[in-house]
Amino acid sequence: MELTIQNLCKTYANGIQALKDVSLNISTGLFGLLGPNGAGKTSLMRTIATLQEADEGKIHFDGVDVLAEKQKVKERLGYLPQEFDFYPKETAQGLLEYFALLKGIPRKGRSFVVEDLLKRIHLWDERKQRLGTFSGGMKQRFGIAQALLGDPRLIIVDEPTAGLDPAERNRFHNLLSEIGEDVVVILSTHIVEDVSQVCTRMAVIDDGCIIHEGGTLDTIESLRGRVWEKEIPKPELIEYSEKYRILSSRLFAGKTYIRIFSETHPQEGFIPSEVRLEDAYFYFLSMN
Repeated sequence: MELTIQNLCKTYANGIQALKDVSLNISTGLFGLLGPNGAGKTSLMRTIATLQEADEGKIHFDGVDVLAEKQKVKERLGYLPQEFDFYPKETAQGLLEYFALLKGIPRKGRSFVVEDLLKRIHLWDERKQRLGTFSGGMKQRFGIAQALLGDPRLIIVDEPTAGLDPAERNRFHNLLSEIGEDVVVILSTHIVEDVSQVCTRMAVIDDGCIIHEGGTLDTIESLRGRVWEKEIPKPELIEYSEKYRILSSRLFAGKTYIRIFSETHPQEGFIPSEVRLEDAYFYFLSMN
């Protein structure tokens, strides 16, 4: 299976050009779409999910023209939007059964499907609990459950771990990894750690443009030997930013640590650093 996006463009009525000639090829597995807030991630996800029209371009998935055959896409699609509205007084089991009805799952097997999903996302013991009492992580797991209804072949999750504590985020990563073994999963986020933990391929989007696409490990490897770090006095941060391409700076225990990109050893006390995906992400943003 492969999702192919070609020369996609989208401009809203207020004049904001959200997508500018976007092209991507996404195959089976977990694909990370990284970008800052307002970069165009949600616009791209909504267009793939047939929730808005594109001005130009093409999208194909598994032999289906996504922009022209919306109903066929919906039959293959699972979608967890950035803001998923819950019915706080409904139980997890009751609402999932209702969503299964809307998805067209036959009545005869509906209860089995719902039970299997609730067990898979570890919410079976809470099936009679009202959604309004769920934690953030439990709500996100329920959101994934509704996205998995109907055995979708394309799953889109938009900013799924924002607000989750570390334990819930880890559970969510494991769940996504399990799901992504057999289908196409697009993880759209501004949290670099999410992509580094679960995605084998990725792209960076900024200002509506794809500015990098490649394997996650290859992306890290592309900066090897060119990332350096140093502890500096905080007042000198501006001076260093004028001399070097600073990837990140961090204040810890009263000390300021900077990480920079340089083709050669910059001297001045800098030491080589193991490259992180975060370094590559900030590098590509700085180049745009």
